[in-house]
Amino acid sequence: MNTNLLNHDAAQLTAFFAGIGEKPFRAKQLLRWMHQYGEADFSKMSDLAKSLREKLATCASIEVPAVTSDATAADGTRKWLIDVGNGNAVESVFIPEPNRGTLCVSSQAGCALDCKFCSTGKQGFNRNLSTAEIIGQLWIANKALGATPKGERIVSNVVMMGMGEPLANFDNVVAALRLMLDDHAYGLSRRRVTVSTSGIVPAMDRLRDACPVALAVSLHAPNDALRDVLVPINRKYPLAELLAACTRYLDKAPRDFITFEYVMLDGVNDSAEHARQLLALVRDLPCKFNLIPFNPFPKSGFKRSPGETIRRFAETLISAGLVVTTRRTRGDDIDAACGQLAGRVDDKTRRTRPAVEIQTC
Repeated sequence: MNTNLLNHDAAQLTAFFAGIGEKPFRAKQLLRWMHQYGEADFSKMSDLAKSLREKLATCASIEVPAVTSDATAADGTRKWLIDVGNGNAVESVFIPEPNRGTLCVSSQAGCALDCKFCSTGKQGFNRNLSTAEIIGQLWIANKALGATPKGERIVSNVVMMGMGEPLANFDNVVAALRLMLDDHAYGLSRRRVTVSTSGIVPAMDRLRDACPVALAVSLHAPNDALRDVLVPINRKYPLAELLAACTRYLDKAPRDFITFEYVMLDGVNDSAEHARQLLALVRDLPCKFNLIPFNPFPKSGFKRSPGETIRRFAETLISAGLVVTTRRTRGDDIDAACGQLAGRVDDKTRRTRPAVEIQTC
């Protein structure tokens, strides 16, 4: 069976070439062809010896996931549905802004963590994506957006905030991160690559040591009782353990703060008391808050907090000295907004969802 070289970071590619009797520098050449030129045909890699191109054609391949659909919203947000086999598809989203272009990348087909306000979680979980399926989303976006090796970078930022929990697919995600950072591949800054996690504490420590990039934590509640319901992984890694891991992460992080994501749910986690609890929770941790107006999806059971409620909530945090942004809703007309990514997943968990009474404080 041919080896899909899109699955390999620089170290793995170097080992592959050693295994077929080739010099280590071939790895850098191939990285540039695959990721900077978006080339998947060995015969077109002109600075490789003809004999090597022929050898690669017999033992390797560069297989990019297929795009099932490509939609663009009125605000320019673009969403790709990507086929990952066996009836499963994941979504990735490009968000253009005046001073940057951000690609939101998926890491799993579905998600097993079942956060109550997330459309992906409602679908269940099928499997982890391979490195090729993760980095392939950046490959596809660059190709579709017309990126060139010597042109202005179109995708300047990557956020691992699409479908799935990135740290539950640790090895494949880290290999993809290393490709994003590699100067012979995409050459992104660690400050411009963000991993979002719901709070898998041991994996946060591993990421700090293996490949520290910017970190965003899906917080969404200021106390354990409420977070246990909204973000069930909290029952295993409660807030005290999560915040301690955030503090440890800052030792090697490329940014000097942790970003906390907080979805605003009407009557659930958006009161003045919740804001005061948040201030007490994070008082010793350098951080900023990204408030996310809830994006509805069918049968979610939640409503978006009113704009005035979000404004007052933000002002309470800001008045205490925190940096707070309220995320603009982008791409909601094509279901590409935060929390709306659903793709297509053959759920292997077959989970049931009993009704849960939410205690708000």
